[in-house]
Amino acid sequence: MSADARRYFDLPSPFAMKRGGALTGARLAYETWGRLDADRANAILILTGLSPSAHAAANDEDPSPGWWEDMLGPGKYIDTDRWFVICVNTLGSCKGSTGPASIDPASGSPYRLDFPALTLEDAASAAFALVRGLGIDRLACLLGNSMGGMTALAYLVRHPGSVHSHISISTAPQAQPFAIAIRSLQREAIRLDPNWNEGSYDEERYPEAGMSIARKLGVITYRSAMEWVGRFARIRLESDQREDEPFGVEFQIESYLAGHARRFVRSFDPNCYLYLSRASDWFDLAEYGGSVREGLARIAVERALVIGVETDILFPLTQQQEIADGLQAAGAEVELVALDSPQGHDAFLVDIPRFGAAIAAFLGRM
Repeated sequence: MSADARRYFDLPSPFAMKRGGALTGARLAYETWGRLDADRANAILILTGLSPSAHAAANDEDPSPGWWEDMLGPGKYIDTDRWFVICVNTLGSCKGSTGPASIDPASGSPYRLDFPALTLEDAASAAFALVRGLGIDRLACLLGNSMGGMTALAYLVRHPGSVHSHISISTAPQAQPFAIAIRSLQREAIRLDPNWNEGSYDEERYPEAGMSIARKLGVITYRSAMEWVGRFARIRLESDQREDEPFGVEFQIESYLAGHARRFVRSFDPNCYLYLSRASDWFDLAEYGGSVREGLARIAVERALVIGVETDILFPLTQQQEIADGLQAAGAEVELVALDSPQGHDAFLVDIPRFGAAIAAFLGRM
């Protein structure tokens, strides 16, 4: 990505963390699209899942396709001719924002495991500071998907009155046992790789095997069994494509997962992965009032769109219903959209026409 497209916001220093400790000289990476109007009332903030950067779509500084390229831009579902869109790289990441891979100014070395315990509330407060730093008192819309949806709920509950409307996509008001179990296995795979070395790895001794297994586990849960059957069935690789070793890769699905992991393992820092994964497990709106319902009752938005997917096993539709019911009980005008996309949790990244249509219709009524 072009360095010119990525902007940086210096967080207040020290930046206090929810579970103790503070960051000095921390910053957030972000990108923007469109123009902020004179009233500063047309801003949309996008909070992302665990691994994406702030480069959600092409812009003037960086024409390369972003991770949500077909969703936002001039004349697209999120129309940047109308909206000023901000996408932030989450605190704790390795895509420009301060995280465990960043240099600790106190030591001159990477933080690694000396980085303070990270919560999604910390990520939310950092994003809130960015929005205020841009001179925006109230967002027109806060949009969060996956982990970013949980961060958005934290933003809303901790900063009441700062958002007019909310779009919640395939997320959760609290981490559930299945999601925690999967993330726990992903972290274990990384930590058990000898090259992880208690977080002190380098490019030559890098926990590639652990990261590969973690990514494969993730990809399996991001899609649905229905899609795996439709795409791969039981098709075997040609004999010359198989690994010449006992129990080696034999089926196309195995080859697909291996290729997916290869593309990921060196593109995301393992310690950042561990911190953000655990932050997702810790998130629980029930901390705000004693139950999820009470936590949602503290969120004051005028309108909300909640989108979920019937085949999502990581953030099931029941959790989207829980969010919609809670926001409605709190006084918001809420629309719940349940899609039957076969792509499971990843549908919001690939089933753009259906997600986009719901989002465009919601924004069009603002």
